[in-house]
Amino acid sequence: MNVKMWLEAVRVIPRLDREAFRRLDLVARWLVAVRGAALVMTLFSATLAALLAALDGRFDAGLYAWTALGLLLAHGASNLMNDYSDYRSGIDQGNYFRARYGPHPLAAGLMTERELLTWAGVTALLAAGVGAYLVAARGPAVAGLALGGAFLMYAYSGVPFALKRYGFGEPVVALTWGPLMVGGTYYVMTGDLPRWVLAASVPYACAVTMVLFGKHIDKLEDDRARGIHTLPVLLGPRLAKATAIGLMVLAYGSIVALVAIGRLPATCLLVVLSGRQAWWFLRVYTHERPERPPAKFPQDAWPLWYVAFAFVFTRRFGAFYLAGLLIGVFLKSA
Repeated sequence: MNVKMWLEAVRVIPRLDREAFRRLDLVARWLVAVRGAALVMTLFSATLAALLAALDGRFDAGLYAWTALGLLLAHGASNLMNDYSDYRSGIDQGNYFRARYGPHPLAAGLMTERELLTWAGVTALLAAGVGAYLVAARGPAVAGLALGGAFLMYAYSGVPFALKRYGFGEPVVALTWGPLMVGGTYYVMTGDLPRWVLAASVPYACAVTMVLFGKHIDKLEDDRARGIHTLPVLLGPRLAKATAIGLMVLAYGSIVALVAIGRLPATCLLVVLSGRQAWWFLRVYTHERPERPPAKFPQDAWPLWYVAFAFVFTRRFGAFYLAGLLIGVFLKSA
């Protein structure tokens, strides 16, 4: 076991060749192949729901753990299948942006197509097994939530849907990592889904969608050349960056509004401590991308630019949002 590589794989997308990848243990290979750094956003969504349930005094540790595991497995299977679909359709072949910001399992030769499909199938079966347990424990409504989420995750870039090609990718991500994941996890633990919980999912849904906007702005020209009509392609770079800034404003504003009406504890205002990352984000998104990475910019992160700052902001914003809720739970139970 290489726990150090596990942690590295959930922090960034490690750049590895085939030989280095083959020397990793099974868990490390899985985390690299499924882009473990992105899975952290799924864990944050599930944990957000758990803390909202705890505010109501309805937290269930077992159901939270099983739901989080199921979501992580589903997200991993989705990433593997999306990489497979994009590679088979020719999008991820050659010097496309996806292959430049981290090792693509197929384009980088880390796996054969058969191996990737096997990993995806096993991961999906494990996710389905967790889902079946939760349906048995909490009722058939969970099946509807699980199937809806699975469809959206696959349809994001899977054949024959490929929703990201038609400007629906960003709305799908906002819906999935907000109301579906947060609301669904809350429902599994409590058996109901009040509107205020859906509202409380909006700030983090905005933050996750900012990451996707950043990625699609970074590869806007590559996508346009391949006929992939993401929202940044449809909007153009200037309006796309303005929309990403608007999502950040909405993320902060919705928390302030929910605190003001008493739906969230005042401790959630701790998100203002992510202000430094917000300032960096604003500066980057109101300027053009540089020709080469600045001296202090992590060289191994290039050619990521807009998405790198969105990713750092989202992690910090999400961490302070969760911390504020956790403190609120402790104060309420004290």
